[in-house]
Amino acid sequence: MNPKEEELLDGSSIIESKLNVKLGQLLPALANELSQLQAISPQALAYLGDAVYELYIRSYYLLPPKRSQAYHRLVVAQVRAEAQALHLRSLTPYLTSTELDIVRRGRNAATKPPKRVNPEIYQQASSLETLVGYLYLTNCQRLTQLLHKLDFEQQSNE
Repeated sequence: MNPKEEELLDGSSIIESKLNVKLGQLLPALANELSQLQAISPQALAYLGDAVYELYIRSYYLLPPKRSQAYHRLVVAQVRAEAQALHLRSLTPYLTSTELDIVRRGRNAATKPPKRVNPEIYQQASSLETLVGYLYLTNCQRLTQLLHKLDFEQQSNE
């Protein structure tokens, strides 16, 4: 942990705590009824998940302070399809059967990939975004647990 970050009693940083509160406050008033959640398409979940994931990555690299170019380089390295596919593969052993089903739905609904990206990699990245969007709407605490398992430092050094 960065020495400039203050640590809370549970071991989390104040920044992590504030981010979780802010993410919860951003959540619109949606009824968490299963029928309503099932009506949301995997593409819509991926759209939401893309934004939530990037916000998490941006806040992860916020400390220590850096130049804008450094922030941009670090964030782009993590939100690329290739990095997201690696992140999904590292999380797969920790996923519940429901979460694996959401990942499958996201993979099957992936749209046409950009030319530079292998279609399989793009499907995996879309699956991760779908899972993030789903968990953001249903269980922010679980989403936070999974995101904390990711090793961004190792991948940014490769």
